[in-house]
Amino acid sequence: MSRPDLNELLAFLAVAREGSFTRAAATLGVSQSALSQTVRKLEERMGIRLLSRTTRSVSTTPAGERLASAIGPRFEEIETEIDALTALQDKPAGTVRITCGEAPLRNLLLPRLAPLMREYPDILLEFDVNYGFRDIVAERFDAGVRLGSMIDKDMIATRLGPPGRMAVVASAEYLDRWGRPRHPRDLTAHRCINQRMVSSGGLYVWDFEKRGQKINVRVDGPLIFNTSPPQVDAALAGLGLALLPEDEVAAELASGALQRVLEDWCPVLPGYFLYYPSRRQPSPAFALVLKAVRHEPG
Repeated sequence: MSRPDLNELLAFLAVAREGSFTRAAATLGVSQSALSQTVRKLEERMGIRLLSRTTRSVSTTPAGERLASAIGPRFEEIETEIDALTALQDKPAGTVRITCGEAPLRNLLLPRLAPLMREYPDILLEFDVNYGFRDIVAERFDAGVRLGSMIDKDMIATRLGPPGRMAVVASAEYLDRWGRPRHPRDLTAHRCINQRMVSSGGLYVWDFEKRGQKINVRVDGPLIFNTSPPQVDAALAGLGLALLPEDEVAAELASGALQRVLEDWCPVLPGYFLYYPSRRQPSPAFALVLKAVRHEPG
C-alpha cells in the first residue's frame, strides 16, 4: 500500500466532519468533483472504503470513523501550534469560529468585537447561528455561547453578560381582546406562540417559579417557530403571547410596543456564557476575542 499524502487525509477529514462533499469543498475552497476524486484516491491507496455515499448523505464507515478519530486530534494540534506562532507577529491573525444564537450575537458579541476587528484586520471571525446543542469539539468550533445552566462541566466558561429573566409579552391589541393572564395556568386559555426546540424536536415548555413554587405549562396557539425573531414579530402583530429572554424584547418593552405579563412568575436566569474546551490551548486570536467579549461588572 502506498502512503497517503497529507492533502488526501485533510480532504477525507473535511468530508467526514461536514458529512457532505458540497460543504467540505466550500470549506477547503476546491471543487466538489476534485474533492471526490482526492478521497477516492485515498481509498484506493488504502484499499478500504472510508465513506458511505448515498444520494442524500455521506457518512464514515467503521474504518473511516477510526481513521477520523485517529488523525483529527493530531491535525488540530498542528493547527493550534501554527496559530500560536502568530503571537510572534506584530498583529495576531487567524480564524475564530463561534456557534451561538442570534440574540447574544447581536446584543453581546458584535458590539464588543467591532473595535477588535478594526484593530486586528487579519483576524477572521466566523459565526454559526444555531439554536441546537452543537458539539464544538467535533465540529471544530473555537467556542460556543449558551445559558450558564446548559454548559458541560469539562468546558471553561466566561460570562458574557449579567443574569437575566424570561418575559411573557404581548401587544396591547392582544391583551385588550383576550385579557391579561394573572396566573401561569391561565395561559391554557390563551393563544400562545410556540417554539420548537432544535435539540429535541419537541415544543418548548413554559417554566415559571414564584416563592419556591414551580409550574410547567404546555401552551397552545396558532404559530410555531424555531427561532426568536419571528416570535417577536408575531407578538407585535397581536397574534399571541410569547415567552422570550427579556434582552430580546427590551426595545419593544421600552417603547410600549409590547407589554409584559406574569413578571412575578419569571425566575432569574444565569445569563449567557462563552465556553470553550479546557484542554485546548487558545490561539492568540482567540485570546483577544475572549478578552474583548468578557463581561466586566459595572
